[in-house]
Amino acid sequence: MTKQANKDGTVGKALEILDDVAAFGRPVRFNDLLANSQHPKATLYRLMQTLTNQGMLDYNPDHQTYAPGVRLVRLAHSAWQQSSLAPIAKPAVDRLSKDLGQTIHLAQLDNGQVLYVDKRDANRPIEMFSQAGKVGPIYCTGVGKAMLAYLDDAAQQKAIAQQAFYEYTEHTLTTPDALKAVLGEIKKTGIAFDREEHEPNIICVAVPILSQTNRVLGGLSITSSTNRTSLEELERFAPDMKQAAIEIATASENWQFPNH
Repeated sequence: MTKQANKDGTVGKALEILDDVAAFGRPVRFNDLLANSQHPKATLYRLMQTLTNQGMLDYNPDHQTYAPGVRLVRLAHSAWQQSSLAPIAKPAVDRLSKDLGQTIHLAQLDNGQVLYVDKRDANRPIEMFSQAGKVGPIYCTGVGKAMLAYLDDAAQQKAIAQQAFYEYTEHTLTTPDALKAVLGEIKKTGIAFDREEHEPNIICVAVPILSQTNRVLGGLSITSSTNRTSLEELERFAPDMKQAAIEIATASENWQFPNH
């Protein structure tokens, strides 16, 4: 159980359980959750019963498994419409994808992580981790670093403190100091790179989407493979990406976004 969940009482514990169920990526038995939970058995069972009664979890009596409930689907759809950049950014992302023929990602920050909210595949799709709805690490993805670089000092420090700095590849930045040095360069150029830091052979160029007051709304990236192109080639698209980011930010001015 995280310190934050403990601070937030029953609601925090319940939300943490929802996160745990979702993280399995499949229907899960109670004992599987219990094995990874810091809650006592009785507490975990009580909370799961409440979540099931409220439609936040769905229980299959035939298989004795739990899965995210349909109420979550309804809430997620509302959140996508009201808090996600995706509906606002769609025209700009569609145009960028059509003009450049590359894989485009649209992302937002989610509690120190990257949340991919939309994606357009290239003319020849490449198999990669990132998909709409998935979360990824902020410190070793181009779009994550693009957003992180423009957070205010307090928010940036908090986000960096949340990182595990797991070494995904030989190119991964594995210390806060190494990351901060790169963030300084990004702030100067407005462009971030993924130099095979999260997945071997996967590279990207990314830009932040900023409000008129320089608040981070999200980020855009173009992703490809070293088998097809180079970072230098991808960097040629940076002006197009920056223009698309400005268009999205302009369209977002009257939209209500969650604070990071």
